[in-house]
Amino acid sequence: MRRLLVAGSVLFALAGLVGARPPDAGPLPLRLADTGGGRQLITAVAAGTGSTTGTVTWWSLRAGRWVAEGSAPARFGANGLAEGAAREQGTSTTPTGLFDLPYAFGVRAPWPGLRYPYRQVTDDSWWCQDNASRAYNRWTEPRPADCRAGESEHLITYRTQYARALVVGFNYDRPVRGRGAGIFLHVNGRGATAGCVSVPAAAMDRILAWADPARRPHLAIGTRSGPTAITRY
Repeated sequence: MRRLLVAGSVLFALAGLVGARPPDAGPLPLRLADTGGGRQLITAVAAGTGSTTGTVTWWSLRAGRWVAEGSAPARFGANGLAEGAAREQGTSTTPTGLFDLPYAFGVRAPWPGLRYPYRQVTDDSWWCQDNASRAYNRWTEPRPADCRAGESEHLITYRTQYARALVVGFNYDRPVRGRGAGIFLHVNGRGATAGCVSVPAAAMDRILAWADPARRPHLAIGTRSGPTAITRY
């Protein structure tokens, strides 16, 4: 009788393993430590920290379920990805973490019906990356005297990449000097980025048409596994 009980217990345990949900099952947002509390989420996933390519997917929370609305191939920094909290400026790495998306901008004019706050780039638009400037990691128009041109991006000169873009809230609310500035989700250029995430132009337009500030979208950037795994954020 005891042997029958043991055998039955083993079979029951095996049945439980077969029917158990694997740890990586379900939509990616369910596996993240945090999604920002909104009903929209963009994920940018690379194979590892040395990767310069990966996938961007945008998700909506509908009736309690995360649904993928679309995806596109993505490009990351020329030197891969780095933990956002320890990243250093000028390393051409994309910071990992969970970030808000303060506003959109672009060289191209916004289209009617666009819901996201949008700033159009002009000849006087700059993004200050000068660590000594009071305008560090901010859009400036015109460029202030304490923000050196050589330490900033003249946005109009990146007509392809900044045709459409979203500001990523990395090091933005309380900027740490030397951590990095000017991280965006933008249109692809010729290759890897200087630290941003980029996607094809058509995908960028789709993301902006989908994004709704009332649904509080966030961007999660990370790798498939390891210390910078996207599920940590």
